[in-house]
Amino acid sequence: MQQFNLNNLVRENVAKLNPYSSARDEFKATGSEMVFLDANENPFQTDVNRYPDPQQRDLKAAIGNLKGINTSKILLGNGSDEVLDLLYRAFCEPKMDNVISLPPTYGMYSVLANINNIENREVLLNDSFQPNVDEILNSVDKNTKIIFLCSPNNPTGNSFSKDKVERILTDFSGLVVIDEAYIDFAVQESWLLSLENYPNLIITQTLSKAYGLAGIRLGICYASSEIITILNRIKPPYNVNELTQKRALERVLSKEEVKLEISSLIDQRAVLIKELLQVKFINEIYPTDANFVLVKVDNATQRYNELINKGIVIRNRTTQPLCNNTLRFTIGKSEENKKLIDALKELD
Repeated sequence: MQQFNLNNLVRENVAKLNPYSSARDEFKATGSEMVFLDANENPFQTDVNRYPDPQQRDLKAAIGNLKGINTSKILLGNGSDEVLDLLYRAFCEPKMDNVISLPPTYGMYSVLANINNIENREVLLNDSFQPNVDEILNSVDKNTKIIFLCSPNNPTGNSFSKDKVERILTDFSGLVVIDEAYIDFAVQESWLLSLENYPNLIITQTLSKAYGLAGIRLGICYASSEIITILNRIKPPYNVNELTQKRALERVLSKEEVKLEISSLIDQRAVLIKELLQVKFINEIYPTDANFVLVKVDNATQRYNELINKGIVIRNRTTQPLCNNTLRFTIGKSEENKKLIDALKELD
């Protein structure tokens, strides 16, 4: 493995930063009958008149128990996008450093690079939508701080080969971020199981997909306690609000309900794929480990508009690299999937 030194990656100003200390950092609210006159809060009870726990301790404990991860290795954010932005701000020097992303992939890697004034070096996936490892490593220089891997990948749906990911982790001395937003729908195991083996590994997950909580914006980052400490230094003090923490905790503790919903979506995915094979203008159905299916059609824009006219909204991905004339279908409930199939079969 290439020599990994976290101190060489963190921005100098972040390393020297004295983080903001909030009232709830200095005194943790407990169940005891205390009179809180420290945070300039409104004393009248509204259920949300007090500031939320800045470290989301109860929610982290539940997530840590669910995943088998120590809470010192967990950071929660206002969606995964905030987590990704924190990584840029902590480790990438504007106008100097660069990152590597692998199109076609999640578009926010590029957007956040532009916002933070960081060069984004794009290395296209191969024809099988797998990483070109040699080309990736050849694109690395002394200012390359992060490589982003989305697995299962969006919009293609496939998981990346374990051997390819291991080689990147081993041969790159910077940070490797594996975005696992769709991991709950995959056969392949989460890279969380390898977190202890790679000090440069960062994993992001979300409650937006399998947990059905897209509306509350809760993203999760797993990494070494040293990396999490750096990210905590720069995150806003109350980045996850009280309502989000409570709703997320309820859902994380509803293990059996979530498990049944995931199983249903995986079953419906198989049903949908089987039916898509009968649609004459679909030329290819790509392998998927996600809650969506990418297909190649004769004319993506035409088919997209035809489905809109039938009241069905899908995603046209034809503008993305390697995705010419492709459509992405999210897996819905059985009745929604049936409407989609019926509509597709009605088209000429």
